Amino acid sequence: MKVIVVGAGLAGCEAAWQLAEKGIKVHLYEKKKLQKNEIQKLDTFSELVCSNTFRSVSTQNAVGILKKELEQLESFILDCAYKTQIPSDDALAVDRESFSKLVDERIRKHKNIEVFEEEFLEIDKDNQDIILIATGPLSSNAFQLKIEKMLGKQKLFYLDASSPILEKESIDFTKVYYKSRHSDDNSYICIPLNEEEFNIFHEKLINAQQVKLKDFEQEIFFKGCQPIEQLAKISKKVLLKSAMSSNNLENKNGIKPYSVVQLRKDDAIDSLYNMVGFQTNLTWKAQKEVFSTLPGLEKAVFKRFGVMHKNNFINSPKILNKRLQMMRKKNVFFAGQITGVEGYIESFATGLVAAKGIISFINNRKFVPFPEETVIGSLINYITNPKHKKLKPMKANMGLITIDKNLEFNSKEEKNKFVYKNSLTILKNFTEFEL
Repeated sequence: MKVIVVGAGLAGCEAAWQLAEKGIKVHLYEKKKLQKNEIQKLDTFSELVCSNTFRSVSTQNAVGILKKELEQLESFILDCAYKTQIPSDDALAVDRESFSKLVDERIRKHKNIEVFEEEFLEIDKDNQDIILIATGPLSSNAFQLKIEKMLGKQKLFYLDASSPILEKESIDFTKVYYKSRHSDDNSYICIPLNEEEFNIFHEKLINAQQVKLKDFEQEIFFKGCQPIEQLAKISKKVLLKSAMSSNNLENKNGIKPYSVVQLRKDDAIDSLYNMVGFQTNLTWKAQKEVFSTLPGLEKAVFKRFGVMHKNNFINSPKILNKRLQMMRKKNVFFAGQITGVEGYIESFATGLVAAKGIISFINNRKFVPFPEETVIGSLINYITNPKHKKLKPMKANMGLITIDKNLEFNSKEEKNKFVYKNSLTILKNFTEFEL
C-alpha cells in the first residue's frame, strides 16, 4: 500500500519523510512548478514567507517547548531548520532559500518518496490508497472545489497577511542602530521614532490606501497576523504595545525612543531585512510612500511588498479524529494549516501526527492520542475537540496545555518550567510505550 501526500509544504514534507522512514512508499504531489499561488516565489519545497517563521526557542513559552518536543520526536523539518539557521535574538530564524532547497533535496533523494510535479485532484474517487491532504491554506480553486464536494459546506476561512522585505544596502545607517530585545546578539536593526514622528507615521498609516477585498463576505482576521494598519486604527496604544514597542530597545547611549520599528535579517548573507510585525494590506504604492517616511528608510528598496490572502481551513472538530483522519472517509487524512492550526511549526507538527496516525491505521493498530500535558497533544486536542461550535485558528500556547489543578506555583516562570519538564518527561514515556 502506498500513501499519497498532496502538497509539499512543511506539513506534507514532514509527513512524507516520517512515513518514508518507516518503509512506506510515498507519492508526493506538488504543482508549484506548473502553477504558483499568490505567495509562492520558489520552485523548491516548504517555502517560507519570512525568515523568523519558527519563532522563539525559549522554553518559557509554548512554541519553544513544542520545538523541544519535536526534537524528541525526530522532526525532519526542524532538523532542516537547525541546519540552515541564522542569528536572530531568541528566535529560530533560517535562510529561507537555503532551508527550502535543503528540504527539497532531501525529500527528492529519499528512496521511498516519488515526487509528481502535478496537481492531484482525485480525492473524491473510491480507491484503496491512503490520501493525506496537506495543501496548506492556499489550495487551488480546483482543489478547493474537490474538498468542498467531499466535506460539504463545513469549510471556513480567515484573512492573513505578510510583511515587506527590503534591501539592507538601501537603509541609512546614520539614523538606525542594532539591538535585540531578548539577547545581546544585536541581530535586529532598530528604527527609532520620537513622539512627533510616531504621531505623523500613525496618521499616514490609518489614511493610506488599502487593497479592496473582492470576494469576502466579512473580514475575519487571524489575531496573530492582523495588518499593521488595522492595529493602528484600533489605537496608538495598541501599536506602542506591539509592533512598534520600544521596550528593551535602548540605543547605544542608553536612551529608549518613544517607539521603534524593528527589521529582522531575512537571509544568511545579510542582504535582506523583514519589517517585524508589519503585515499589511496597503497597496504597494501606499506601502512605498508610508514606510519610506520612517527614519532611515527614505531611500529604501523593497524586494517584496506585503500582501494579504485568504487562508482556507476546514472545520476539523466536525470532520477529523485525533489521528487527523476523516471520520466519514477513513482513507483520507489532513495536516497543516488547513486543519485550523496557525503557525508554521504547528503546521509541520500536525504533519508528524498525521504520519503516525497513518502508520497506526495501516498496521490496524489502535491510535493513542498524544498526551494533553504536551504542547503537541494539546494542539491536536484543540483542533479536534467536538465541543467547539466554531473553530478559530490557533497557535501553540500555554492555555491549551492540561495541568493538574491542584498544583500551585510561586510565579509564571516556575509554572512554565514545570510545564516544560513535565511535557518532555510525559512525551518520552509515551513514545517509548507507543513506539
